[in-house]
Amino acid sequence: MELLKVIHERRSIRKYRQDPVPDEIVIEILEAARAAPSWANTQVCRYIVVKDKHTKEQLKEALSQNNPAREAFIQAPLIICQFAQRGLSGCKRNEPVTNKGDWFMFDAGIAMEHIVLTAWSFGLGTVHVGSFDAEKVERILKIPEGFSMVEMTPLGYFDEVPKPTPRRPLNESLFLDFYGQPFKS
Repeated sequence: MELLKVIHERRSIRKYRQDPVPDEIVIEILEAARAAPSWANTQVCRYIVVKDKHTKEQLKEALSQNNPAREAFIQAPLIICQFAQRGLSGCKRNEPVTNKGDWFMFDAGIAMEHIVLTAWSFGLGTVHVGSFDAEKVERILKIPEGFSMVEMTPLGYFDEVPKPTPRRPLNESLFLDFYGQPFKS
């Protein structure tokens, strides 16, 4: 599927069929994440693929009670859990070199977007899930010291594509040379 088509058509999916996703496709999706750029090629992201029903139930309980993805964690055949090493990306000798701090979240966001776009190209749904008790998830998944949970996504086949959500007009977000100056071609 063409990249721009995937970018514009991808939607957040919260209802899944329980059909298994072939491991070969999961590996291709994670290879796309591995190809994502990172600060100074630090490659701080790591992944755990969760298929075990009991573990999926525990992860669901770590989500906030009003998180609309809670049931998706049980329905979907698997969950991709992303965590990242702190103190490398955007850092020199474990100290941030910009006013943005440790860049692990930037690198993780890029890699996770590679995951959701690649999944969509295979006809698979995902949804970015970031509202959860990270410490609880780190205990459940036995994440080592020096790493932080960043994001999780259920992954699976779906029947219904949600309608697109409205986007603000580009001219409200795009300027030329400085803020407030309209971009005109």
